[in-house]
Amino acid sequence: MYYYLITLAVIALDQLTKWIVVQNMEIGQKIEVIPGFLYWTSYRNNGAAWSILEGHMWFFYLITVIVIGIIIYIMQKYAKGKRLFSISLAFILGGAIGNFIDRVLHQEVVDFVQTVWGNYYFPIFNVADASLSVGVVLMLVYVFVDDRKRKELNNAE
Repeated sequence: MYYYLITLAVIALDQLTKWIVVQNMEIGQKIEVIPGFLYWTSYRNNGAAWSILEGHMWFFYLITVIVIGIIIYIMQKYAKGKRLFSISLAFILGGAIGNFIDRVLHQEVVDFVQTVWGNYYFPIFNVADASLSVGVVLMLVYVFVDDRKRKELNNAE
């Protein structure tokens, strides 16, 4: 059940940071955090990354509800005793719910973290997006490292 606490922590941090941005920044306002690299930039997105499928909220509602249901099912059925797997799912679930809350309440997602790598401006994102990314990376580590080690140990016995 600890993974649901991780999910709740992600949702709380995501919603708190978005609330702070909405309350304290005008849309389009940019605050430099690390010169030439990291900025808080108040932005609203009614699509996905790079504004893909902008304005198709019904699609995001449908996909998110399906994904949330699948993740909860997998957590209950397969994740018990698999710590890294459980944590990765918790991060993905928290991120999905965090952005879903924005879409349901405001028909857009509050984004504010902007990074710049030389001349490349990475898409502006938020805590929920970062959580989804971290969850996917942890899932890949689980699949390619942790799970393989477990299978090798079982085959050696």
